[in-house]
Amino acid sequence: MKSTVETLSPTRVRLAIEVPFVELEPSLKKAYREIAQQVNVPGFRRGKIPAAVIDQRVGRGAVLNEAVQEAIPENILAAVREHDVKTLGRPEVEITEFNDGDTLKFTAEVDVRPEITIPDLATVEVTVDELQISDTEVDEQVKNLRERFATLKTVERAAQEGDFVQLDLAATVDGDEVPGGTASNISHEVGSKQLLPGLDEAVVGLSAGEETSFVTQLVGGDFAGRDADVKVTVRTVKEKELPELNDDFAQIASEFDTLDELRADVRERLTKDKRMEQIYAARDKALEQLVATAEVPAPEGVVREEVDHRKQAMVDQLERIGASLDDYLAAEEKTEEQITTELTEAATQGVRIQLLLDSLADAENVQVTDDEFGHEIVHRAQRAGMAPQQYYDQLVRSGAAGAVFGDVRRGKALASVMERIKIKDTAGNEVTLDALREENEAAHEHDHDHEH
Repeated sequence: MKSTVETLSPTRVRLAIEVPFVELEPSLKKAYREIAQQVNVPGFRRGKIPAAVIDQRVGRGAVLNEAVQEAIPENILAAVREHDVKTLGRPEVEITEFNDGDTLKFTAEVDVRPEITIPDLATVEVTVDELQISDTEVDEQVKNLRERFATLKTVERAAQEGDFVQLDLAATVDGDEVPGGTASNISHEVGSKQLLPGLDEAVVGLSAGEETSFVTQLVGGDFAGRDADVKVTVRTVKEKELPELNDDFAQIASEFDTLDELRADVRERLTKDKRMEQIYAARDKALEQLVATAEVPAPEGVVREEVDHRKQAMVDQLERIGASLDDYLAAEEKTEEQITTELTEAATQGVRIQLLLDSLADAENVQVTDDEFGHEIVHRAQRAGMAPQQYYDQLVRSGAAGAVFGDVRRGKALASVMERIKIKDTAGNEVTLDALREENEAAHEHDHDHEH
């Protein structure tokens, strides 16, 4: 095998490979063996069919084609090793010359990792919003907690917004009952718009035992897009009663004895959340700055694969909730071209960041321990609702274990970036990584608890 490499761009090369026919012999023999197992020829046992009979029945061309398809990946791999090409993604192959008995000549274009010069991390400085917690934000959190401890009390009056009602519903289209359109004793919060359009407006003003009708457009089923007449009967009207905001409430709703202590804890939690937001904002700004400064190029083939992957993930997610891409485009008032453009922008930046972190990990010889890799597997398995070993076996079968290993390594490289850059807030205060460390320690303790 002879090969040459031509640089097409900082992120793409073309390998020109020549394989003498004699080197194709092992692949050719294998092709004959495999085809012999697949075809039935009267008078011959399966797998024992002579090559001449296969040529006659299947065609020499089909056998040669199978042998070439088998040989190409092996020879690309050999050429990649010979020229020390750091490939990314799948190669695009074109056979330029091949006749029976002659040398196979083909080219393989493939994306490669560009050479990246990492800027001095100590010179990177980012500014994030100042951490401020207002009384209004604390009030909002306490209000949400108070809502969770609300009680419902039956009232002898007409329903109004914010009440909870028990309802009976019956939907018809031109007098025909809608399949699944009848329901009894449904609990509904008036004004929440959780059920049918028009229901909330119809229920306001009705007391227990009263009924009315309204028209709504159906969105699913046999009558989708048609107007339905819906009869609604109110069984009971209940008013939401909120507990008084005092020390008694603090004792019921939390581990604290006083409302002041509860509010102080809420403020502390909000502060931690906002500290994390600061760190995440700093991370995003630092990566953006580094990618721009290092002028990291994005390999087109890798970006294209990533866009296809993201689009497929979006379609799968929509299908899980019973929707289609067309439904999503209509709801967002966007075209598929606009979505593709958005995905391409996000994927391009994502690929650039990965390349930057891989280069940094190489430059600093970042290693991943078995323990670190194991923690990541445990964490991902928990998110997927699977046993860690089962999750790992599935990764290995799908060939994705290496990608997870790469993610962990990039994560360590990113942690190294965050340790060395300068982060300040808009008021000029230095921001430290204490919040991130606390979260990581808590996550490790969480993993540790699950292991035992």
